[in-house]
Amino acid sequence: MGKGKNKEKESPRRSNKTSNGHHNRSHGGKGRHETKYSSVVRQVDFPTKLAMWDFEHCDPKRCSGKKLERLGLIKSLRIGQKFKGVIVTPNGKGVVCPNDKEIVEQFGVAVVECSWARLEEVPFNKIGGKYERLLPYFVAANPVNYGRPMKLNCVEAIAACLAIVGHQDWALQLLQNFSWGPVFLEINKELLEMYSECTDSDSVLQAEKDFLDQMEKEREERKKRKGEVDIWEMGNPNIKNHGGTNKEEEEAEEDEFDSDEEKNILVIDIPGSEDDAQIDTEEEEELLDEAEAVSESSSDEGEE
Repeated sequence: MGKGKNKEKESPRRSNKTSNGHHNRSHGGKGRHETKYSSVVRQVDFPTKLAMWDFEHCDPKRCSGKKLERLGLIKSLRIGQKFKGVIVTPNGKGVVCPNDKEIVEQFGVAVVECSWARLEEVPFNKIGGKYERLLPYFVAANPVNYGRPMKLNCVEAIAACLAIVGHQDWALQLLQNFSWGPVFLEINKELLEMYSECTDSDSVLQAEKDFLDQMEKEREERKKRKGEVDIWEMGNPNIKNHGGTNKEEEEAEEDEFDSDEEKNILVIDIPGSEDDAQIDTEEEEELLDEAEAVSESSSDEGEE
């Protein structure tokens, strides 16, 4: 018998890799298979193009631009590479305005992903494009700079640009990838409505100026009201305050007034009826005579 002739042929080993290259992990349960996928869901259907020049200044775990990139919503650009759409950059010459809507829809929005504290390190002459823009006044909602004016991060800058040109729905779609994101639209609601009603860059700048002037005016009024004291609440400065309450002072004044009135009132005893009040004239005369007699008697005794 030849060696190995009775050995059964082994069936070819089936690969546990799926068509996309991932491993199929089966568990003990019969017929139960589970495929492990990445926790990041890539989204490639955003209505317009989004791009950024990333200078790696931020913590990747907290960087909004990095998260958008992981989600497949934004594309990183190389230094020296230009962008055809609207570019939100500190190096911009004008501000984003509703007239930029067509450019945003056709070519998209790009931002410079860098730290505000390291702007001097950014080679602005090697990045950018034809439509470089500044953003008008906004208040940040991100956890790092919440409540601080003009300290927007990457996703806030893009969302602000989209909202100004009339696509607040796109802005919300982008911000919803962050737990704090929609708050940006809420705290800047008045500003967004004001800017979206403008037309060109000059009108947006004028609206921004009017808003900031009004803010300053209200601040001065609050400061003035805080420093003012109501003179009526202080009372009459000519009357010395002994620390008593107003109620006690009023009661004391009423008692004093009543006492003065009692001094000036002639008390008359009014009888109950005319019959009881009538006094016999003769009895009065007798009483007077007796009183005179007693008086004369006392006088005579004194002379003796």
